Amino acid sequence: MRRAAAAAAAGLLALATPALAQPRETLTIGIIQYPSTFHPNIDAMAAKSYVLGFARRPLTAHGADWQPLCMACESLPTLENGGARRETTPDGKPGIRVTYRLRADARWGDGRPVSAEDLRFAWEAGRDGATGFGGAEFYRSAYELIVEDERTVTLRYDKVTFDYNVAGDFQPLPAHIERARWQQEPRSYRNRTAYDTETTNPGLWSGPWRITAVQPGAGVTLERNEAWTGPAPAFRRIQIRTVENTAAMEAQLLAGQIDMIAGELGLPVEQAAALERRTGGRFRIEYKPGLVYEHLDLRLDAPPLDDRRVRQALLMAIDRAQIVARLFEGRQVVAETGVNPLDPMHDPNAPHWPHDPARAAALLEAAGWRPGPDGIRRNAAGERLTIELMTTAGNRARESVQQVVQGMWRQVGVEARIRNEPPRVLFGETLSRRRFTGAALFAWISSPENVPRTTLHSEEIPTESRNWSGQNYGGYRNPEMDALLEALPQELDRERRRALWSRFQAIFAEDLPELPLWFRADAHVWPRWLDGVQPTGHLNPSSLWAERWRVKQP
Repeated sequence: MRRAAAAAAAGLLALATPALAQPRETLTIGIIQYPSTFHPNIDAMAAKSYVLGFARRPLTAHGADWQPLCMACESLPTLENGGARRETTPDGKPGIRVTYRLRADARWGDGRPVSAEDLRFAWEAGRDGATGFGGAEFYRSAYELIVEDERTVTLRYDKVTFDYNVAGDFQPLPAHIERARWQQEPRSYRNRTAYDTETTNPGLWSGPWRITAVQPGAGVTLERNEAWTGPAPAFRRIQIRTVENTAAMEAQLLAGQIDMIAGELGLPVEQAAALERRTGGRFRIEYKPGLVYEHLDLRLDAPPLDDRRVRQALLMAIDRAQIVARLFEGRQVVAETGVNPLDPMHDPNAPHWPHDPARAAALLEAAGWRPGPDGIRRNAAGERLTIELMTTAGNRARESVQQVVQGMWRQVGVEARIRNEPPRVLFGETLSRRRFTGAALFAWISSPENVPRTTLHSEEIPTESRNWSGQNYGGYRNPEMDALLEALPQELDRERRRALWSRFQAIFAEDLPELPLWFRADAHVWPRWLDGVQPTGHLNPSSLWAERWRVKQP
């Protein structure tokens, strides 16, 4: 650890030297969260995605234009180019086979080629429910993987979907390192993976950089990957520092201890706007609206949130438009459901809940919650209407929202008790193992026209028997919603799919499986001398294209 700290100090000293005298070799980036794991397929967390963007290349991704593209493969397979073709499954259903050919120059950091065996291992581990990988529906649907040759695999799916060629979280894993660990005991593999026990092993990484040092909870150092054969990155070293308090992060930026703040996990927009006003043109700041959905996840299978009337009342008690105007300078878009207005399947006519404290109070009365002597409502058994309200500790914007929501709920007789945790604990333990009891404030980041099966389908409720895979943390169950989530991907006609999306949004607005707040704009803060960073506005972070980042010449 001392060697890692010394390297960072040397990099910062280099940054203090004029560019003409000594080139910038280190880029130091601030983010507000630290990954709970570095394994690509375990636990969905934006911090992990951002860090791994420098060190890995997924099979496919969505670009800044929101269109799918190949990254580790040669070309995107389609029905038109013959890379995909319809077929009938062994049990007589319509299916599809999709063939991916890996790039010939794809290498792990130890020099081994990224191969079909690496995809086969990822598929086998994902198919075993004891492993606990995310994206369980993908592994259920992809019922066969055929190795065509050392660089080519064909996946056979038991259904035809409109996004059949988007691999999502399915990506190669280094079988020569991980397979034996997994075979030893699949259920405990997630705690023994080399991604967390040997994070600096070069063979884990296939991107322009590889992780060479970690300081748990504090930072990650990446150095150029000598096995990388793509465009040469400008920086020899990427230093990522986790600063979980946004005020402290801003102070480090102003002191020159970090060069940039990642928009994906950085300053809230109002803090960035205030920084911009104070510092003039010192930094380049870009506000990128996108598919970042801030909401309250709710524990739905226990009182009081199992009552839909209570959920509706809680939402109407929150003046979301006022919060956006006062806390975020009007830069966020109020959400009515989880479908962003930027998404082509957004329905502007979907039902919505206005700010209406009187109607909220009436709903709570109807649900059996009546005001007590201190103003907090109680049920017939005398139990107080108290909801634990959690978020990521140190995020100043979210903590401010908590305080405002707490006050607004109090006005209708609901007591909110605030309890926050570090992001790696909240996401790695409390949510994923369903240890929360009330409401959790955080964001989902999605891709364009993303069907939220993993967060809303009843089969995606994390359980110990499935090793806590799935992201339906609240425990939402609705047979009609399940049917829609299954039908949506299989409807290839865009207009018929639009009708299904409209029904989805209507059910969502009525049931409120989670409380929609707003769609976030991210504030990207860069030094003036950095060029080439391109925010995407969706779940694939800008770091996936960091080899294109360059230092501007004076």
